[in-house]
Amino acid sequence: MAEAPNEIVVSRLIEAAHTARRLPPVRVQGYFNVWPEFVRTPYERLANDEGPTLRFVPTPANIERMLEVIGWMQWLELEQRHLVWMRAERYRWEDISKRFGCCTRTAQRRWNGALQVIEINLFAR
Repeated sequence: MAEAPNEIVVSRLIEAAHTARRLPPVRVQGYFNVWPEFVRTPYERLANDEGPTLRFVPTPANIERMLEVIGWMQWLELEQRHLVWMRAERYRWEDISKRFGCCTRTAQRRWNGALQVIEINLFAR
């Protein structure tokens, strides 16, 4: 059985948010440090709060799909973009409704409306 278009759009949005999180961090160009790296003892490494950040860099195909989804966002109003992206990043409905100052059911209806706008524009092309 084929997926409903709404489910396809939702899965693409979730994949795009996941890909965006996996991108390497943006760093300011032109600044560098000439000091040597500190060599820490094993005991000092235990006290380090920052663990190693392991990121699996997304493939070019993942980035292309993410850029396509970001293009879909241009069809939405600013508030709809925030709502759709928060949901794609798996925020809870309670947190989303607090952010937009409405009840949970209203946030869900607005989200469905935003998905319908995306679907209408996708199938109009």
